Amino acid sequence: MATNITWHPSLSRAERNQNRGQRGLTIWLTGLSASGKSTVATALEQHLLHLGLSAYRLDGDNVRFGLNKDLGFSEKDRNENIRRISEVAKLFADASTIAITSFISPYRADRDFARKIHGETQGGDEPLPFVEVYVDVPLEVAEQRDPKGLYKKARAGEIKDFTGISAPYEEPLNPEITIKTHEKSVEECVAQIVSWLVEKGYVKSA
Repeated sequence: MATNITWHPSLSRAERNQNRGQRGLTIWLTGLSASGKSTVATALEQHLLHLGLSAYRLDGDNVRFGLNKDLGFSEKDRNENIRRISEVAKLFADASTIAITSFISPYRADRDFARKIHGETQGGDEPLPFVEVYVDVPLEVAEQRDPKGLYKKARAGEIKDFTGISAPYEEPLNPEITIKTHEKSVEECVAQIVSWLVEKGYVKSA
């Protein structure tokens, strides 16, 4: 652990939000591989940008090309993967940007950690909103999609610790939003999320 460090205050979140004309928050999409997380996250990012809002998508695979390229898929590495992403998403949200994450994030404890640190404050700042979106798709549907062929490899024993097959996925108990990509189109899922954001006052208009 780091020692001899001191927190250096900057602008307050309220000042940043006022200057940027929007409130920062994190929208955390979680679900099985091939549930549609990345597809919905990409469409949501584009929609928010078209509304003139600052938004940035953090994708599970993309982050492993750089920031987390030293991590594998053991439970310990998965935990560290999500810990780092949680901190990065918090930084984006603190900068009055809408951070959109699309990670399997199979363990409740890791998602709870992400939520917890968004609630931490410095110097009187308000907590950062954390919106958990459960992309709820039956395992058999995800397997049928299998765009990367990962389920097939997992069933053949070529991939160890694969979520939903040889490793657990712990469903969210109380997500803010649940979307079902096997029942609704991508556009309908995005509209559902944006409608919720507008209702809560996080986004001014859709």
